Amino acid sequence: MKTIQQCLQERILIIDGAMGTMIQRHKLTEADYRGERFKDWPSDLKGNNDLLCLTQPQIIKGIHKLYLEAGADIIETNTFNSQVISLADYHMEELAYELNFAAAKLAKEAVQEFFSSSKGTGREGAFVAGAIGPLNKTLSLSPDVNNPGFRALTFDEAMTAYYEQVKGLVEGGVDLLLIETIFDTLNAKAAIYAIKKYFKDISKEPVPIMISGTITDASGRTLSGQTLEAFYTSVMHAKPLSIGLNCALGAAEMRPHIEELSQIASCYTSAYPNAGLPNAMGEYDEQPEQTAHFLEDWAREGFVNIVGGCCGTTPDHIKHIAEHVRQCTPRSLPVLETAL
Repeated sequence: MKTIQQCLQERILIIDGAMGTMIQRHKLTEADYRGERFKDWPSDLKGNNDLLCLTQPQIIKGIHKLYLEAGADIIETNTFNSQVISLADYHMEELAYELNFAAAKLAKEAVQEFFSSSKGTGREGAFVAGAIGPLNKTLSLSPDVNNPGFRALTFDEAMTAYYEQVKGLVEGGVDLLLIETIFDTLNAKAAIYAIKKYFKDISKEPVPIMISGTITDASGRTLSGQTLEAFYTSVMHAKPLSIGLNCALGAAEMRPHIEELSQIASCYTSAYPNAGLPNAMGEYDEQPEQTAHFLEDWAREGFVNIVGGCCGTTPDHIKHIAEHVRQCTPRSLPVLETAL
């Protein structure tokens, strides 16, 4: 199989859609989340989607296969909250490594099984990206309005949490690491540092890193106040395979930001927006054909190298996106002048 760098030179790659949206379709109960192993766990577990890698692995593997069938070239592990800081909500900190390792193995098995079946014929394979979420605590902002200097977390605590997550994902066999939905760049820097430290500690060449931020509103800034250009400048030292945006906005609202990013980034660019903005009930109404139309426009304009979907998107959305961008030429890497 070709490397991801070779694939990116040839065509626009497709990343999968929402995991949470697909899990919701199964209408799982508290008992489903607990499974046999956690049936006596002292706190509620419903909503801990990452735990399903251990208690309902067949559901997670099935979702991965649906996205592969839809045309995804990159599938993400079900590990958005799989580090000690977020898992503390469920008193499951000690499961962090196990969850990441299990999720990576599941995704790799899904790829192997899919491409050894008749459905996978005609395509070479797919890459597994270890999903690293933003944490539920922020390093740049105080959660206490009366004490702006207070921080719920230190940089070292964030880095240590990410280090354990990276170890589980890499030992589980991921091909890439995806630091995603970044609303605080300092959290992302902790993740970057953890990745670099881990690979230095094991004396191996790092797997490619993908970085994806989130612009929270029409101001074009992250939640911690950075403009898109400042965000990119803050993380470019990681030499990522790709830089991009996901979540928070639908494709229509994301367009100007993706256009800007395509002009300043020296690496590949990615975009996986929500299926529009949520309605009054918190649900997403944008149809697959609509989302695909927006992303095809970006592809024709030469803005993107990797596209897919975030909240509210389904395998149907991914299938339409894959079909719409198939004939489009990927964005060429710009030759940027280095000047102070």
